[in-house]
Parts: sequence; structure tokens; C-alpha cells
Amino acid sequence: MKNYGSQDMSGKLLRVVMRRPGASLRDADPSVWHYGPTFDGARAVQQYGHFADLVAGAGAEILWLEDRGDGLADAMFTHDPSLMTDHGAIILNMGKPLRQREPELHEAVYSKAGIPILGRIEAPGTIEGGDCVWVDATTLAIGRGVRSNQAGIEQMTAMLAPHGITVLGFDLPLWQGEEACLHLMSVISPLAKDLALVHAPLLPAAFYFLLKEKGIRLVLAPEEEFAASNGLNLNVLPTSPRKVIMVEGFPGTRAAMEAAGCEVQTFAADALCIACEGGPTCLTRPILRLAS
Repeated sequence: MKNYGSQDMSGKLLRVVMRRPGASLRDADPSVWHYGPTFDGARAVQQYGHFADLVAGAGAEILWLEDRGDGLADAMFTHDPSLMTDHGAIILNMGKPLRQREPELHEAVYSKAGIPILGRIEAPGTIEGGDCVWVDATTLAIGRGVRSNQAGIEQMTAMLAPHGITVLGFDLPLWQGEEACLHLMSVISPLAKDLALVHAPLLPAAFYFLLKEKGIRLVLAPEEEFAASNGLNLNVLPTSPRKVIMVEGFPGTRAAMEAAGCEVQTFAADALCIACEGGPTCLTRPILRLAS
């Protein structure tokens, strides 16, 4: 059995790359990194530990990227610098200038783990993993916005076409501006092969119709909780179909998923996810899932 492969975003999570935050996060200047008023470096590290325990408890092997004080506070969001396919990893090119050095960390992890590199997104192309959604095993949707551009989408299209994968780009709104982060995954979280949690008002219309065409049922997250959390209520991590981890404090979103048949675990993350604009999905780069 291969030790990598993931073109399914809700299958049983078996292997994942994570970065345990340390000095780079504890000492981060929130004004530089666009972190919110609830940021507390020491408490964020503690909250991360609780989240990592939930991931390990779900049965996933964690490949650790250690924070040795390189100053890359956002590198804990391992979802963004690379993308995994059934044919190897793709090293991405970050749209946020402060994160430009992160992809090389991922390449080193994959090299050590014996995972092949399928390709790289090169400048002027940019793509971040948070903009990439596997609609199904042969369809990859990419949000075109502040962090991922058309040049990157064209490179990804050329890279994946020989493997029978269609890449589709969807325009995202500017929303809260250039410095903030609106990824495609800011408005959708797959929960199972045929189920997804969404924030409908910011969902690209063409993407909405694609989801309907594919028979994916949409669970609507409460709009007031999306606003209160800056979108982090929607950022949930499936550890297997209909089993998810989410940030605590958003009972309406939790109830909507439970009504759709999901089991939900929560963890405190006001100093981590809410403050730093990245949720449970952002904190993980799945590299092996069982197809659901």
C-alpha cells in the first residue's frame, strides 16, 4: 500500500503533515501577521496541543514539521504550501509574501518520507492549498482570488491533465481586502463524498451549480456564526466521512452538521484559530486518506 495519496477530502485520514508551533508563533507580532485581538502566543501553542491530540486520537499518523524559531508563524497552517494527489505531491507557490519560504519545508518532509514530487507551481503563478477543493477524484476546483491566480491555475491544469484530472477555476470576492484571507475553503468544507458545509452568500454561483450537478448535499452554516467567527465556524476537518473536528463556540454550525448525520468534536481555539485566521483544516496537510 502506498504511503501517500489523497484526492478525497473526507475519507479516513491515515497520514498528515503538521507543524507543532513554538517560538515562531509565541513571538509573532500580530500586526505583522494580521492576527486578531484574541491572539496569545503561549495559549495558542497550548490549544494546538489539544487539537493535535484529537487528530492522533482519530488514528492518523502525524509527520511533524518542527518550529525551530525560523520566524514563520503561519507555517503551522500546513494545508497551504502543498497539495497531495494520488500521483505525488505538488509544491505550491504562496500568494502571501510572508509565507514564500514555507513550500521548501514541505518539499523536505516529502523527500525524507519517500513521497515523490509530481510538480511545482512557479512564479508568476500562485496557488495556496486553501483554494483547492477536490469535488471528486477527477475534479479539482481552485478559487481564483487574492492568494491563487490564473497563471497558477493554468500550470495546475497542465500538470494534472495527463492524469485525467479536470481543473476548474472559480472567482472569489475580495471580501475583507487584500491583507485578509478568503480561500475557496473559507466557504466550503467537505464532510463526506456527498455532503458539504457551506457559507452560501460567498459561494461562487458556478461552483454552487457544479456541486448540485455532482449530487453533493449542502449543509448551510448559520450566517451569524460565520460573521462572528470570521468564517472559522465553517473550517472543519473530517477525520473520516461524517466525523469532524471543529472550533468550539458555534453551536448552530455544530447542530446543522449533527442534523446531517455528522459526529462532531470541538476544541478551544480563540487564541489560535480565531485570532490567526486558520481553522482545523488549515492546520493539517492530509497526505493519505482512504477513498470514501
